[in-house]
Amino acid sequence: MANVGFLPASILGRASFILFFICLARPQNIVVFQPSFLITNGPKLSSFLLGNTSGVSLNLRRVSASNTTGTIGSSSCVAEATRWALKTEQMGKSVVQVHLTLSQSLRLCGENETNADCCLKPLCVLETLQVSACVGSTPLASLLIQATINARLFPANASSDNKTVFPNQVYQPLGICPCDLTSRACDARCCCDQDCSNEELKLFASHCLPGPFGGQVSPVPDYQCSMQSAENSPDWFPFLCVTSPLENNPYLGLFYQGDTIAPRPGLSFRMPLLSAPVPPSIYIQGSPVVTSDDKYFTIPQMFLGRCINGAPVAFLQNFKVECVTLFRSCPTGPPIKTPQKDLITEVLNGQGGIIKVILTDEDASDKSLFLSSGQVDFTSETLVCENVTLALDYKFYWKGNGITSISLTRTVGTILLNGSLALTTRYSAVFLNGESVAEPNSGNPGYQVGRPVIAGVLDNNTELMQRTLINIWKPVGDGLCSSASVKPVVFGENSTSGCLLPIRQPNITQCDLLRETVADLQAGLTTATYVAQRGNPDLTSMTDWVNISFVTRNVSTATGATAGVCGDIPSHQHIRVWSLTTSLVDGIPQREIQALEVSYSMSTWALDCGGGDVSLCENLEESQLFSITSSVTFVDIPINTEPPKTRFQINFTEYDCNRNDVCWPELAFPFTRYYTGEPYSQSLAKGMILVFMFLAAAILGTPWRQIRQAWHNA
Repeated sequence: MANVGFLPASILGRASFILFFICLARPQNIVVFQPSFLITNGPKLSSFLLGNTSGVSLNLRRVSASNTTGTIGSSSCVAEATRWALKTEQMGKSVVQVHLTLSQSLRLCGENETNADCCLKPLCVLETLQVSACVGSTPLASLLIQATINARLFPANASSDNKTVFPNQVYQPLGICPCDLTSRACDARCCCDQDCSNEELKLFASHCLPGPFGGQVSPVPDYQCSMQSAENSPDWFPFLCVTSPLENNPYLGLFYQGDTIAPRPGLSFRMPLLSAPVPPSIYIQGSPVVTSDDKYFTIPQMFLGRCINGAPVAFLQNFKVECVTLFRSCPTGPPIKTPQKDLITEVLNGQGGIIKVILTDEDASDKSLFLSSGQVDFTSETLVCENVTLALDYKFYWKGNGITSISLTRTVGTILLNGSLALTTRYSAVFLNGESVAEPNSGNPGYQVGRPVIAGVLDNNTELMQRTLINIWKPVGDGLCSSASVKPVVFGENSTSGCLLPIRQPNITQCDLLRETVADLQAGLTTATYVAQRGNPDLTSMTDWVNISFVTRNVSTATGATAGVCGDIPSHQHIRVWSLTTSLVDGIPQREIQALEVSYSMSTWALDCGGGDVSLCENLEESQLFSITSSVTFVDIPINTEPPKTRFQINFTEYDCNRNDVCWPELAFPFTRYYTGEPYSQSLAKGMILVFMFLAAAILGTPWRQIRQAWHNA
């Protein structure tokens, strides 16, 4: 960069200075250079031309000082050929930035080189330039530049690829001579320095640096028996000294020149490579399913909010995911476009055999469940995408520690693509033992936060509990109850959700039917009658289950149909769960459900025909949206660690300082724990001192002296 002679105090100061010149130059219709004189040591420089720059041309030439006056001549509008390139940049209406760039290489010329694009001597450029701002042949302003530029010197082996390799000190042993501080030179008093000659060592042989940092073994400690001849030995020395060789010292091996560990270059954040799966002898819960060619059996699954196509399937772990993909052309690769032979896979059954996936194709009857609205391009032609995979539903039949069979139902369809389209594909895997689904537990034994709450319905024929879930609303799409789905209640997580129900005028006149319709929608969320106390309930033992308490709805007399108002609508269902921490297993709290209650909140619905909009009340086809909500709240029952109160403590409150104005335990306030103004030990000590002084005064006082005199007289 150029070192210029004009050095502003700050960027703000320079900008203010330029604005000042603009204001000064504009009314006078003149132009000026700012700065008007530059000294540069580099091949690039710039300046500003301020004022009325319309019709102004710039000319560059070399100038020299006069031999008689020592000054430079007047400006000239005649341009000359130089080795500098002049460029301008319009910064505003009244500001032009002027750039000068040296068009010559600054490398030093070789011995026999005749190329003009190099420097003949180290002082490459030494000249004075003048930039003139002219209107026609009349100069208005000038810029003087003093250029003093030296040639750039490059090392002779600049193009060599050899690099100095500095050893990594983490993998190098400590040096054998710590006091060797100067390379290829003898350090004074460093007797282990390999650069010291014998003559130099004789100069300080008797003054070597002591201890291990001088390259010597640590001095003999005082407790060594070999130090018996030492002066000022303690009295215990002849009896309690230690005999130990000098090699046995704490610095043994500290400066040992041992082998080094060669570091292996590589990225510490590199993703570890997945090792080849080991074929299982038997399957256990959670172990990956392996194919016959020793690869993981994969199905697209959700991981960290994204769909992963190559996710392994775990034994006895069900899942159901939805993946959304945006298409602008017909898909050509898996999993959306997968050949039939790639889906019929051979899988190890975990018992030494091989089973093959049984594939069944179905055509999608309703493609609206899989397609979302995208951008339509009317300029392009419509593409017909045939046999697009819309859903893959796997069923794994298992027994013991093996898989007996696998069936796959693939849902395909033909899609018309015009522009872009969002496709929602569904993937699921369910493990069936016979015809019963393998349901995972929610804890062992107590519930864990984030796991579903397990509910059940008692089968009167088999006397076994059939597992099910307690659900709340999960609105999707347009949020209507007709298209909404449900999601299970998760232990320890409070939640509120709902959906919208369109109501028309004929519905609001039939309050009983409307009330029953909403009640049936809410009752469909909780079909169970029992809830499991723990996360791993026994389906055959009723002691692991608790009855669900349903609060009866109090329905009052309905409002008249003529008013268009319906009351006592069970629009809100509230689930309240009481849980208790019973124990700890490996530091993890084990929680049990003590009770579960389902209640309803009533509301009054009426069509809103106010605000001048009476279409809802006049048009029978117009509808208004009303919300149906559901919520769940978990209540932790606190553990009472205090001993139970006695009947005396409960009934007799005379000595209870919290429920009585008179507190007898605080009669001796400074001596009790109720006094917190200072530490209890200090208050007790001060109180005892006061008691002692009172007794001393009583004994030495007048009454006691009279008693003693009467005793002596008697």
